[in-house]
This record gives sequence, structure tokens and C-alpha cells, in this order.
Amino acid sequence: MKDPKDLRSARWFAPDDLRSFGHRSRMMQLGYAEEDFRNKPVIGVLSTWSELNTCHSHFPERVKDVKRGVTQAGGFAVEMPALSVDESFTKPTSMLYRNMLAMETEEMIRSHPLDGVVLMGGCDKTTPGLVMGALSAGVPMIYLPAGPMLRGNYAGKILGSGSDAWKYWDERRAGNITDEEWLGVQGGIARSAGTCMTMGTAATMMGIAEAMGLTLPGASSIPAVDSNHLRMAANCGRRIVEMVWEDLTPDRIVTDAACRNAATVAMATGCSTNAVVHIIAMARRAGVQLTLDDLDALGRTTPLIANVRPSGEGYLMEDFYYAGGLRALMLQIADRLDTSAMTVTGKPLADNLEGAEVYNDDVIRPLSNPVYHEGSLAVLRGNLCPDGAIIKPAACNPKYYVHEGPALVFDSYPEMKAAVDDENLDITPDHVMVLRNAGPLGGPGMPEWGMLPIPKALLKQGHRDMLRISDARMSGTSYGACVLHVAPESYVGGPLALLKTGDTVRLDLPNRRLDMLVDEAELEKRRAAWKQPKPRFERGWGWMFSRHVTQADQGCDFDFLQSDFGRTPGEPDIF
Repeated sequence: MKDPKDLRSARWFAPDDLRSFGHRSRMMQLGYAEEDFRNKPVIGVLSTWSELNTCHSHFPERVKDVKRGVTQAGGFAVEMPALSVDESFTKPTSMLYRNMLAMETEEMIRSHPLDGVVLMGGCDKTTPGLVMGALSAGVPMIYLPAGPMLRGNYAGKILGSGSDAWKYWDERRAGNITDEEWLGVQGGIARSAGTCMTMGTAATMMGIAEAMGLTLPGASSIPAVDSNHLRMAANCGRRIVEMVWEDLTPDRIVTDAACRNAATVAMATGCSTNAVVHIIAMARRAGVQLTLDDLDALGRTTPLIANVRPSGEGYLMEDFYYAGGLRALMLQIADRLDTSAMTVTGKPLADNLEGAEVYNDDVIRPLSNPVYHEGSLAVLRGNLCPDGAIIKPAACNPKYYVHEGPALVFDSYPEMKAAVDDENLDITPDHVMVLRNAGPLGGPGMPEWGMLPIPKALLKQGHRDMLRISDARMSGTSYGACVLHVAPESYVGGPLALLKTGDTVRLDLPNRRLDMLVDEAELEKRRAAWKQPKPRFERGWGWMFSRHVTQADQGCDFDFLQSDFGRTPGEPDIF
């Protein structure tokens, strides 16, 4: 156990010198007496709240709950706002700013008198951004997930955010949904605080944080507006104080075993395709060299057992919570996990799973009755994606698992959008739609454009799926035969840049292949003629992003932030 004099905050407050006098006097300026903060763990409550982040609209109240817990445990809590990277409103994509949040988190922790931190996130990029930064900072941390919103509802039908937006939009484009019905869906699809209640990126990443050992047991599944969420927040406050005294730092928690546990659990949940770039980035911040091949191997041996949309049918995250939540799911696959891995409780994962129970075995399936016999994601390679691409087999029509067809290539989203709205577009269900220049540099930021809309000409014929390929990402709430994260991306001259409309593309999912059937001599001619597009940015954050972001298979982190780039700066100088 730490002694008060060994607290990190003591470097700011304890010495009898002019600098520390200034620190103490400014705390008194805020209305605190010395006994409020001296010799106590100072806990930073990093809240990604914003009035434009609907997923986190309950955070101002949860901060109060966290502070209550910190105070009860004998700590001193300070709220510190962090970049609110929301998925709904941030353009061109919130992915452009994940690394900004990670940098801000790391530097905010390092530069302030914090002994431990509670990380408050939930909306897609906030979980990896906060965790990546806190891993690099190295102080004790605990993650407080925002939790999913309540089920959507319209006209007696249960709606799932994202998934049903796509579904009903296609029906509206096909002429099957009235303006009045569309407005009703709009008002009913998101009706409380919290993240998307499908197993989208938000739910996936909160589950990954729990499987990594970074949350309290069961925390990731609690609906945002459930009273259990308030109690969990207070418990986070109490526990982080204990973690400081125990010196339970993240390097003891986020190990190779923890990262593999997280990837295995993700596969069993029907996770978002976005999990790939985030879990690789998080792992590498911890010095764990997780690769696409590792993820594919885990996916081949981990059945998908969470019957939650979009990979499952009928159920949403609220149902998942009532069915036992993530603890129950992890118990089902415990023999595939390293349950000796340490968690923020100070106990191994095995202890955290004691007492877990499945209350609805149609929501959380037994291994004998999985939703899909393999995990949620598969990694493809071939001459179109030598560094990898991602597909979500359980969320697409099985007839596309092995498919060959002519490519229809678009160089920009506006070009593609105009084409799919053309009712006379010359296209068949066998065509392979391709969108390029949408990767980390081309997008920029790898926007969620990968679920390319089904052309109106096909919708009116009754088709609702087709093979689509891009170097973009797609929303975790999306579905369909979409190949994503093609690496290297087309913007830097990856093979996708060489594909032409009319070329035959072949997908062979069982053998994990994606190829264009074009001979190498022709490809070499095209390669020699290819010219890189103009830079997207000439200054500012975008300029910095474009010079340092890695490709999708490397996690899209900045090269200079990865653990193998150089030594950490250590504690700040205080003279």
C-alpha cells in the first residue's frame, strides 16, 4: 500500500516551497481547505460530455455520482472535460479525432496532479481514445461506460438505432414508406440518453473495455438510464481510490492475455467491424503486438453467441442486459478466455465471473446453439488487399460468401451517391460496388461510408444486399455483404487504386481471399500510370494527421504515439 507522501499529487502539494505554496493557494482559491486535498488521492474524472453528444447527455449527473464515491472512499475528485468525439455530428468523421482525444487524455493526466482517473466514455471513439491515452500516461485508471439507450419504438415495433435507419431508408427509397412513417421512425429510434442499443461500435467497445479488465464487473451492459448505472458510477469512484493505494496501474491489467480476452469476447458478441482498428491501437499502446491474423484466428474458433442486432435477430442491448449481460456471455466462453488475467477489481477475471448466470438463452446462446458457428469478423487477403480487409459474415447474405462479379468503381462518395439514386443505372445483383479514396488518408479519417447504399434500381427489384468493397469503415450498426478497411488504401496507391469498372472481382470467404482477376502485367501498367491524389490538408490537425496516421491494419494510431516509438517523458518537472 502507498504512503500519502508517495502519492503522485504530493509532488504538487507537499513540499514547503514557493511552487507548492502556489498550488495550495490556488486550491484554496477554489474554496477548498488543505485537509480537503492534502494526503488524499486526487482523482481526475475525465468526462467526454457535450451538448452535441447525445450518447453522453447523462454524464453531468454521473460525474456527481462518481465524485460521491470518491469522497466516500477518502479521495478528492476533480472533473476535467475531455474532447467529446461524438459519432452523430462530428464531420467528416469522428475517427479523424480519436487520436486527438488520446493525445489530450495522455497529456492532461501527465501534466496535472492526478493519482488516478475515471474515464467516462461510450460513444464510439471515446472508449479507445480515452483508454489509449490513459495507457500511455500509466496512472491507475478505471473506465465508466456510458451504457446503451433504451429500445427504440414506433407503431408497436421495436427499433434498433442505426440498423433500422438503414432498413427503413432503403424501404423509403423503394417507395414502400410514407413521409409520415419516416418521421415516426425518426422520432422513435433514439429515445433516451445512452449509446446505440444495437451491438454497434459503442456497445462493442464498452464490452471490449470490460473484457480487458478495465471496468467493474457487468458495467458495460447497464442501460444508461437504469438506476444500476448510477450505483455503478459511484462504485467506480470508490474503487479508483482503492486502486491508487494499491498502485494498480494499467500495465498490470492490459496484458497480452487481456487483449486476447477482449478480442475473443468481441468475436462472441457479433462486434462492430470498427473493433479491429481500435483493439489493435489499444493493444499496441500497451506494448502488445496484436495483429489482423491474431484476430482472424480467434474468430475462427469463437462462435458468435450474442443474439443481438445487427448480427443477431430481434434483440437489443437492453435485452442483453436483462439476459445476464457480458458477465454471462463471458461465462459461456470461459474455457476460451484466460481467466487469470488481472482486472480493475484487483482480482482475476475468474473471480468477477462468479455468480454470473444466463437468464434468457435465446439472447445469450449456449455454445451448442450459436448465432453463427464462427466469430463476428473475418480477415481477407489477396491481390486487392495484401495487408488485409475485414468482413462481417454473420451480418450478410451467405450467398455472397463465394462470389464473382464485375466491379462498378466509384472514386468519391458524391459520385457513388448520384449513381445509386439513378433508377436507370446499368447494374445487376452480381455486380460488386467499389468505393475508394475513403481510407485513413483518402477519406480523410476513414469515414463510415462502407455500407454503400443499394442502388435504387435494385431496390425496386426487391434486392436488399450485394457485395460491396471499400477502404472506408462502416457503422457498427450496419449490415450486409460489405468488405471494409482494404489495406493499403487506394489514396496511397494500394491495389484498390488500380481496379477498373468491368474488372472481375472474386470473394472466397472460406479461404479468406479477395482478388481482382487481372493479370500482373496489366496491373503493372496501371501502377506505372497511377498518380496520387492531391493532399487533403495543408495545415492544422489534418496536416498532422495525414503525416503520422498508420494504415487500418496497424490501428490508425499515430506512429509517434505507439509504445515502440520512444521513451515516455515521465513525470513533469516542477521547479
